Amino acid sequence: MTLLFQTIISFFASVFFAIVFNAPRKLLMACGFVGAIGWMVFTIAESTKLTLAVGVFLGSLSLSLCAHLFARYYKRPVIIFNVAGIIPLVPGGVAYDATKNLIISDFSEALAKGMEATLASGAIAFGLLIAEILFQTFLKGYSRFKYNKHRRKKGQKPIKL
Repeated sequence: MTLLFQTIISFFASVFFAIVFNAPRKLLMACGFVGAIGWMVFTIAESTKLTLAVGVFLGSLSLSLCAHLFARYYKRPVIIFNVAGIIPLVPGGVAYDATKNLIISDFSEALAKGMEATLASGAIAFGLLIAEILFQTFLKGYSRFKYNKHRRKKGQKPIKL
């Protein structure tokens, strides 16, 4: 029940941020869906006892792949979906805890929380990057496949991959 509730909340958080981000009205539900997918994957990864950084990486990878699909479907830039969808995964609470512990002079806990927030932020960037690489590689291979299929129909030699 909590997974469903958290997914719904992350859906609305992404939709509301997309409104603030001034995304087109017809893309709001898609932006919310992207955020909900990312949060759901993160929550499932967290429940299997993976670290925060690995869970955030898997969540950002899945939401970015979904964002690429929506960008192709709606013929809009992928950044619209990525920015709105990544909001639930941003480690704001962990960064707040790091700052709070720094202020109250609990330096060891502040360092631990700061490193956790830094790793989660890096995992977000890495997940977005890997999704971009995977999607571009797939598109390049698919276009070559279509091109070679066209060349075979004309009786020409296909280009080696």
